[in-house]
Formats: sequence, C-alpha cells, structure tokens
Amino acid sequence: MTILGISAFYHDSAAALIEDGRIVAAAQEERFTRKKHDPGFPAHAIQYCLQYGGADLNKLDAIVFYDKPLLKFERLLETYYAFAPKGIRSFLMSIPVWLKEKLFLKRLIREELEKIGYKSSSKVKLLFPEHHLSHGASAFYPSPFERAAILTIDGVGEWATASIGLGEGKNISILKELRFPHSLGLLYSAFTYFLGFRVNSGEYKLMGLAPYGDPTSPDVARYMAIIKEKLADLRPDGSVWLNQEYFDYATGLTMVHDEKWAELFGFPKRQPEDELQAHHCNLGLAIQYLTEEVVLNMAREAKRLTNADALVLAGGVALNCVSNGKLQAAGLFKDIFIQPAAGDAGGALGAALAAYHIYFGKEREVTKERDAMRGSYLGPTFSDLDVELMAVKYKAVGKHFDNFDELSRETARLLAEGNVVGWVQGRMEFGPRALGGRSILGDPRNAEMQKKLNLKIKYRESFRPFAPSVLAEDCAEYFDYDGISPYMLLVHPVAQKRRTPVPANYASFPLREKLYYQRSDLPSITHIDYSARIQTVHKDTNPRYYQLIDAFKQLTGYGVIVNTSFNVRGEPIVSTPDDAYRCFMRTEMDYLVVGNYLFDKRQQPEWQDTDNWKEEFVLD
Repeated sequence: MTILGISAFYHDSAAALIEDGRIVAAAQEERFTRKKHDPGFPAHAIQYCLQYGGADLNKLDAIVFYDKPLLKFERLLETYYAFAPKGIRSFLMSIPVWLKEKLFLKRLIREELEKIGYKSSSKVKLLFPEHHLSHGASAFYPSPFERAAILTIDGVGEWATASIGLGEGKNISILKELRFPHSLGLLYSAFTYFLGFRVNSGEYKLMGLAPYGDPTSPDVARYMAIIKEKLADLRPDGSVWLNQEYFDYATGLTMVHDEKWAELFGFPKRQPEDELQAHHCNLGLAIQYLTEEVVLNMAREAKRLTNADALVLAGGVALNCVSNGKLQAAGLFKDIFIQPAAGDAGGALGAALAAYHIYFGKEREVTKERDAMRGSYLGPTFSDLDVELMAVKYKAVGKHFDNFDELSRETARLLAEGNVVGWVQGRMEFGPRALGGRSILGDPRNAEMQKKLNLKIKYRESFRPFAPSVLAEDCAEYFDYDGISPYMLLVHPVAQKRRTPVPANYASFPLREKLYYQRSDLPSITHIDYSARIQTVHKDTNPRYYQLIDAFKQLTGYGVIVNTSFNVRGEPIVSTPDDAYRCFMRTEMDYLVVGNYLFDKRQQPEWQDTDNWKEEFVLD
C-alpha cells in the first residue's frame, strides 16, 4: 500500500511517501524552488518522492492533505463574525481568496496534480485528516513506543491550537484541545514580531536571544508579571487565555497592536536591523520562561489524562529546544520522542501515516530501533557524476578521493586548523535542522569560530548560537546529558568540568561582551547560559558524518564539532551539489566537501555571477 502525504498553502509545503507504513521519502518544496518556507503546491517534492519510491501517481492508494480546509474556512467566518465590525480590511483580503481557491481545495489539488501527470480518470482516494491529527500522527507512528501521550502545540490548525492525545498501537485518540484564538504558538509569535523577527520564521531567533537576558534583572520579573496580568491568563492544565484587546492576528494584518504593546513594556516594536538592547533580551527571556511553564503544564495534564510512560511531541512549538530540554529534565515521562520535522512540513508525513493506520486500519509495527525516521535523511541524494557535472558547469577545481578514510582525515585536519568546511553527503535532511547531510562545519575549540560563522559565512546576527555534533557515545563527556538527541531538538548544559567561570559582574556586560567571553573549552558551541543544542551522531544512520567526527577526535582528542545548516541568511538549506557550490563561492567558506570530492576556495576560478544572495533571498 503506497500513500502520498501533502502539506501546502500556508508555509513549509512538503510531500512524503510511505509504503506499507514504512517511510520512503520526504522533502520540503523550498529545497527545490529555493524559496524559504515556500507555501506553494509541492510539485517538485511530490515528483522527487514518487521517483525515489518508484511509485506511479495514478496507482497510489491515497493522496492525503494535512488538514481540513472547510473547517478552517468555518473558523475564519466565525472569527470575523465574532469580532465584527473589526477586521474588515483583513476580511476583504482573505475571503475572496478562499472563495476563489481554498474553499475548493480538492479541485485545486487535482488541477495541480494534473500538471505533473495525474489523470482525471484516476480513482486515487483524496483524504483530509485534521491538522492536529496529522501532527500527532507524525510524532506517534514513527516513535519507538507502543503507547504514548501525544502533545501537539502550534499556532493554529483548523480550530485547535494545542491538543493532548493518546496513541495506542495503530489508534490515536484526541482527549483535549485548546482552541483559537487562544494559542501558545501565536503568543510566542507575537513576541517574535514585537522583537523584530519574522513570524513563522524567526521564532528560533527569539529562542536564541532569550539567554542573553539577565535572569536576575527585575525587568524580567516585571515583564512576566505584565504578560500574565494583561496579555495571557495561564491555567494549571496548560491552557492559555489571550486578551484579544492587545492582539491583532485574529482579524487584522499584524500580530499585535504596536502602540498598546509599546505602552505596556515601555519601548516600541524593534525594527529588524535595529541594535539589540538589554530590554529586548530581557523580554525575550520572559516569554521563553512563560513558554516553558505552559509546556510543562500541558505535559503534566497529558500525564494525568493518559498515565503513559512515554510522550511524543509535534507542532511548531515542539521545535523550541530549550523547553524540550526542560521538559525532559523534569522527568514527567520515562521517554520522549520529538518529530524532527515538527512544523507544517511534518504534517505531510503525519497525514500519510494517519491514513494508513486509521482510515485503512492497517496494523502498526513498532520499530525496534530508536525510531522509524531513519535519522531524518529522507531527501534527495546525488552521485559522483552529479558532482562532476557541477564542476564542468562552473569550471570548479576539485580533488577526488577514492578512499573516504583519507578524505575524512584530511577534512578533520582542515577543521582543526581553523577552516570552515561545507559538507554535503548522502540524502538531504527532512525538517529544519541540518544533521550532517547538508552542513557547514567548524572547530568548537576555536574561540573565533562563532563570530566567523555568523558574520562571514551566514551573514546573520552575531548573537545566534551554533550546535555541537557529538559522537553519541561521547555525549556525557561534554554535556550534562547521557541520552540521545539525534535531531538537534534538545538543549542541555555543558558539563561542569568544561566550563570557565565568569566574572561576578558578568550579567551587566553589554551583549557583545557577553557574546565573546570564553565560557568553556568549547567556546563556539557554549551558549551564554552554559547550554548547548545537542546533536548526537550515530554510526548506523550517518556513517560518513560519524567517521569524520571520529577522525577529528583521533586528531584533537575532541569527539565533537560545530554544525550549522548549509545556507546563507534567508536561503533554504542547499540540496544539490550545484546549490552547494554556489553558496560556497558566495561566502567566505574555506573548503567544500561534496561526496568524495574536496574543493579548496583558493583554487577556484573567480566567481563571475553578478547575482547577489541578499537580493535573491528575502532576509528571514
């Protein structure tokens, strides 16, 4: 039985293919179109999945869309009615689009599919599970648990903004929902907006900014009190009630009423390129603390309702690695699994799995491995021929290595000498994290590496932290954590023995001085609060990446390297050797490794393209 899942028309469109319940392929449309968070119909991603799986579009058992458009339309109409006469501008902009396109989504999907070979005479079923069921299914079915509580938290689906469920065998039951306009995800996005970052894109920046706030500052406590008194009523069961007098997302064109928020917090909305000040950091810390409080309350309620030993998480808020780490440390559940493509892209996979197990009633075989995501390496791959064709196209000068052991040792040496290396191997990752398939790498011991990567390679804000990739068996050597974190979705402290004490007046340092103070013997991955967003690397899911880190360990004694996604600011992660070489040449990266080839920047012909990535990509 072969099923195609699709998510589209909001953000992070994607496609996923499963065969007899096994995940075959999955990819986001942005990686093919080069438009970050591309919301369009995922034609390229669908074609890739079908080709990789050897599947015929007209012989599928089902095509499954990740939510119910009629329910979403109902929510829009009821919301506009409830808030009338407010929201007339938004109403006049959105409703015609719905009446013309989205209300007749089944027809629109069929029309888009016909462009890539679908025949109108085909009898393929077209199914529409609910949004939060798709999220929950994406986390539960690939998890290694026979029974688990399911917690999904995002902005909004049709009506639900958070849900608690129970997965048992092949079945999923939704037990409790939080409904629009009350939403933890939208609350977090409102602060993302007010602090000058892009909504549905910059939430992870807000998470990275929060630790620069001063936990001892009275401002943090004051901001938390203001939020609880004026903006959000937080209940013990994890539900939140948002005071719509201060928000504009329900019927307006922005997230919040800027003037009211400026009056509340004592400073105006930050513009995207404005210098970050202490009050921005402290407000970021305040909303991060409250988010962690709500997530923990929801998890306690999930435990109370299900009494399950395990918990699975999905939805955009499940990408908040800091709250995930706090949740794990709380010990409410024996085991936790987080879907690596927790956002809307993962909804495509969840929709397909929900159809297989719930609609078709197929039994579930629980994986005996860590999980069924196969390391999340579910995207396209490439061959030596693809690299050679790229080299011919750009007259690129590279060296081919017949022996990968030799290539990994050479790359380890280059890293140890302070070079930045682009690393492209095997299948592309599914989800927002680069996990050693499409990564930029550096030496974590190098005190200048964070600054170099942010300012000269990624061209982004200097405060942004970088993640360590560590050999799974060495994790406890560097971090206060001895479990696994293959998808870079958990933040845990750097081990005490690795830390360097900070001065007594450290909290009062300006942001830049805090940023570049050496806090451990792994300065480029140690965040300002001594934490790190950990990726454990496993030999069975990514043998080449594991081998490289092991070679670095043999050379330096450290089984850990810096890993960041292979892209510049505003660009989707690279997919092909062609994407990788273009990004390599338009940045100050030193070396590029693609498959079995090594490219030295100094040996490349001068880059002749007059294109400018700052013009090509909308800054996120």
